[in-house]
Amino acid sequence: MTTKLSDAANLAAMMAQTKDLELVIRHVLAGLGHGLHAGRERGAGVEFSEYRAYAPGDEWRRVDWKLLARADRYFVREAERDSHVATWLWLDATASMAEPSREINGINKLWFARTLLACVAAIAQRQGDAFGLVVCSGGKVEFTQASRGPRQLQRVLAQLAKARPEGVLPSAEVLRANLHFARSPSLIFAASDFLDWPSPLSEALLRLRKLRHDVRLLTLRTQAEVDASFKSGAGYRDPEQSDGLHRMSNRDRESYQQQSRAHFDAVASGCRQNNIVHYEARIEQTLGAVLSSWLRLAGARAK
Repeated sequence: MTTKLSDAANLAAMMAQTKDLELVIRHVLAGLGHGLHAGRERGAGVEFSEYRAYAPGDEWRRVDWKLLARADRYFVREAERDSHVATWLWLDATASMAEPSREINGINKLWFARTLLACVAAIAQRQGDAFGLVVCSGGKVEFTQASRGPRQLQRVLAQLAKARPEGVLPSAEVLRANLHFARSPSLIFAASDFLDWPSPLSEALLRLRKLRHDVRLLTLRTQAEVDASFKSGAGYRDPEQSDGLHRMSNRDRESYQQQSRAHFDAVASGCRQNNIVHYEARIEQTLGAVLSSWLRLAGARAK
């Protein structure tokens, strides 16, 4: 088990060093067959609907070869998806997202969030869906308008690669004034550490849910944050506050863990009450496993 964990950590550290985000995406998506949504339009999506006889022009990759062996006829797998649904990726790139893993060198919350959202963008592009990007950083919000195709994927990946962990969230007023970006029914995948809840970000996402958009949140934490395995006596400063240096003693750990768990229980409860898909992960987990679990949880609700 130690060897497997070490291998996974080494692989994650290597991926964090590469400048080629597309290379990382290809690695993460290899073997994953998850789509983003199930809808009403039949097509080549991932949610299975039914079989039909092969017709000239159908893609050979959609042929069910096991059924061919049994029936001695070609059948293709139909699926249902709604191509009118736009996918929006929402990245929290505030200062707290610079928090690094204390187990895997080169990994921090922003890298993990950015890479996962890049994978979601790649899946949306493969499905032929429109997708766009929202980045919150330094008190500002920046948009990459939703569009389709490989060029759109390159635009989104370029913006994700540029994101740096800076400052605080935009104000509630700024975010509220910009929520018109999701005009038609949309899928919204938001990745953050949600250390602030409620916050301008959570209020904006809850408002989008009330406007009948499908909102899916990913909360990212480090293993050290989960089990309070910070070095005793080490000093820490909140990057988004100016209230001095904090030192954690052994006496502080139990209180920290209780307060931390209560906070994230409140995040999960708020999502349940508003029918928002919520998944909590640690950045030391493998990217593929987190992506698969997040999409599977969202798909279960869609059914």
